[in-house]
Amino acid sequence: MKETILLIEDDEALAQLVQLLLERAGYNIVAANDGETGLQLAREMDPDLVLLDILMPGMDGWHVHEALQNITDAPVLFLTALGDEHNITYGLGLGADDYIVKPFGYKELVTRVKAALARARRAKGAQSIFQAGALWVNQDTHEVKVNNRVVTLTPTEFALLSALIQDPGRTVSHDTLLRRVWGPEYANRRDYLKLYIWYLRQKIEDDPRQPRYIISERGQGYRLLVEPSEEGIPDQEE
Repeated sequence: MKETILLIEDDEALAQLVQLLLERAGYNIVAANDGETGLQLAREMDPDLVLLDILMPGMDGWHVHEALQNITDAPVLFLTALGDEHNITYGLGLGADDYIVKPFGYKELVTRVKAALARARRAKGAQSIFQAGALWVNQDTHEVKVNNRVVTLTPTEFALLSALIQDPGRTVSHDTLLRRVWGPEYANRRDYLKLYIWYLRQKIEDDPRQPRYIISERGQGYRLLVEPSEEGIPDQEE
């Protein structure tokens, strides 16, 4: 069955082009030209992925993304002309799974869409229970708890945690994590990995700067402790 992508984009010409490109790639596309319509469609169709513009009249993409968090757990990719570092960091910090800057190429768009959908599928396909100290993860239901407190992760954050759980107690290299979570086309994007490690630590660590669970191994990668330190370990990130 074709995966369904919800496209929320007010530029009609661009929306038609994106829809054509992604339909050729094998996806079912439903388009909305404003945020309110996009949110209504998200409620009705439960999309597999959302492509979201930021600069739209009425409700902008930032506010649409906030509202989407209460409607769907589908990965969200911002599709925008705002290409400065501040906006990219802000967008990813909101929990978006990727940030595509206009103008973009056909291959880039399709590759990023495929990678985001693959990450979401891997996260949904994970199984079994993992526990280390106060950290508890149900990889079947995606439920995560710390000290019996439910923690909400984005699909990418959950995929990253699952990638570490695959080798508990062992150092997983930067390249291996990038391949497992983002795919081989992201092999050189250690900035993505570092950023999402920080997001994940903010959610599961008592003190993200003194992590007890996700430990940095300088120049090598990251390690998920199966017996977390009570005192915390100073971050050794380069």
